[in-house]
Amino acid sequence: MSDNNPLRDPFDAIADPTRRKLIRILAEPREIPLHELTSQFDMGRTAVSKHLAILKEAGLVLDRKVGRETRFRLNAAPLREVHDWLSFYQKFWTMNMITLGQLLEEEEEQ
Repeated sequence: MSDNNPLRDPFDAIADPTRRKLIRILAEPREIPLHELTSQFDMGRTAVSKHLAILKEAGLVLDRKVGRETRFRLNAAPLREVHDWLSFYQKFWTMNMITLGQLLEEEEEQ
């Protein structure tokens, strides 16, 4: 698997709330060991590892072995695609709210 050609779509990877929480936790500037990540959830180590594997397939998580421990950190670059897609809709809703405001002002004037 190439870092530039992930197997999993970032949209698919962030679709699950557990994975979104993992991303939020991993946004810290330090690498976080698996046992620390597991303690943040009401699920076992295996389940957390499966979620991390999906994020890793999408290129959103990088891991590194340090002795017997695996440490994880966020690679936010693939989230750029999600950001770009959402920014269109942000503009869409902003324009709709402006239009709605103008319509309400016109109604008040009548």
